[in-house]
Amino acid sequence: MSLPDRRNPYSFDEFLNELHSVDFYLDDKFLIKVVKHHCSDSMPDLQTKIAEFSGKVSRRWRELADEIAKPESRSYLQHYDAHNHRIDRIVRPEQTRILEKEIFGEGLFSYKMGKWESFIKKYLLQEIGESGVTCPIACTEGLIALIDEFPEGGHAELNRIVEHCKEGLDGDFGIGAQFMTEIQGGSDIPANLLEAEPHRDHYKIFGSKFFCSAAHADYSVITAKVTDSEDVGTFIVPSWLPGDKIREQRNSYRINRLKWKMGTSELPTAEIEYDGAIAYAVGPTNRGVANAVGIVLTLSRITVAVSSAATMTRVAREAMMYSRFREAFGKKVCDWPLAAGQLRHIEHAAQRTTAGAFKVYDLFIRLGSRLQAGLASKEPLAIRKQRFDLRELIILQKLVSAYEATDVIRKGMSIFGGHGVIEDFSSIPRLFRDATVNELWEGPRNVLLTQVYRDLQRVSSWYSPDEFVGSILRGASQSVIDAHASSLRDFVYGPSFFELHPDAIERSVSWENFCDTFFKAYQEQALNQVLAE
Repeated sequence: MSLPDRRNPYSFDEFLNELHSVDFYLDDKFLIKVVKHHCSDSMPDLQTKIAEFSGKVSRRWRELADEIAKPESRSYLQHYDAHNHRIDRIVRPEQTRILEKEIFGEGLFSYKMGKWESFIKKYLLQEIGESGVTCPIACTEGLIALIDEFPEGGHAELNRIVEHCKEGLDGDFGIGAQFMTEIQGGSDIPANLLEAEPHRDHYKIFGSKFFCSAAHADYSVITAKVTDSEDVGTFIVPSWLPGDKIREQRNSYRINRLKWKMGTSELPTAEIEYDGAIAYAVGPTNRGVANAVGIVLTLSRITVAVSSAATMTRVAREAMMYSRFREAFGKKVCDWPLAAGQLRHIEHAAQRTTAGAFKVYDLFIRLGSRLQAGLASKEPLAIRKQRFDLRELIILQKLVSAYEATDVIRKGMSIFGGHGVIEDFSSIPRLFRDATVNELWEGPRNVLLTQVYRDLQRVSSWYSPDEFVGSILRGASQSVIDAHASSLRDFVYGPSFFELHPDAIERSVSWENFCDTFFKAYQEQALNQVLAE
């Protein structure tokens, strides 16, 4: 029974106090269990480092991220200064610059930081969902990996660039970006028209890129075709030449406008026009597609999956907290069976996705923390198969995890009722918008589904579907392995679905469903291995 009370004393403070006191790592028993499963040899030193980092993420950096997300803080473009000089200044809020400086100052790519330490810290950063900083972190990692892949024969300036990004110069850490997309091509990199004109020991870039995220970065990885060639190469373009950043004199390119995106709004995404920008080739200029996709975009795909896992984790935690606080129709929300079932589903998806992400990264580390551009290799067959496993797992993980994240977040929002869509009530609406954009980064779902299918057909002469499934699902029940192997044989050796007709449409839908269930079976096995300890 409830009588009227014009001085309604209701307060959310109990919920907010609990929410804001959470430590993303120390209060997450499952995450600690996952870390111990993969890093038992490094504990407790690693635990100490992660706990210290988590304190910053969970409080100061989370609070800064919430401030940056406000509409009035959105970045904007200032084309000219007061004296009519073209500067194309991207004006970002002070909180973003502070957050960026503090996070990059941690030296996440330094020679001094271990791979697992860096990975776990990046997972925790993804929980705050601040794409204006987390996206440049992913792009910087890809830029570093690309330069490191070709240590010989490159321009001397590349050594300074990679040192700037890894260790910092005079306390300032270089920030990377990657600009692949052109207006006519989207994910179709071979359709690029941007021109790289040879000029002594470097190149000059002419043309346009249409979707350039982290446009404020110091350096960008781009793809372009060398003059009079159809071959695509990868190049590093400094945003400013030495000494020009303080004068805001860009490296012979213009930022025409910033994109208005439905998500990742804190991340400046631009249209850029080059007019002779100085650039340095990285790797053979006829291997740009393989290098861009196999190294740069592949690392970003790992980040997208980690972001999906971390976001689900945060949503699961906050939805559970709210359900234990909020009463509806005489019961706590968590005591209603429908809500309890949804909460269980959200938590399970978060744990399954997290366990899978750590297991994929474990394979990456065991294979030397390096990626392979393309399928060609002179390595022993056993290693070639492991590298193929990693390649396909990264693609499958990206397309499955990013797709599932939007469903999981939306279900989490529903636990909050109407408050679930109020952007200053919680961060979950922002995480939802960002997740919908995340799904399209580094290859949308249909492109990646097609890539996996083509890859499996190309290797079928030396890596059979049965052996591939057995390797990916090692440890699962034989019935699960046999069922997936049978389905994959049918797809690999059966008719293709690239021509538009009813049978092909039906097979393509079945292929999409297979990829989802297959990778989730891998995640379940990863989860079972963690929980068994």
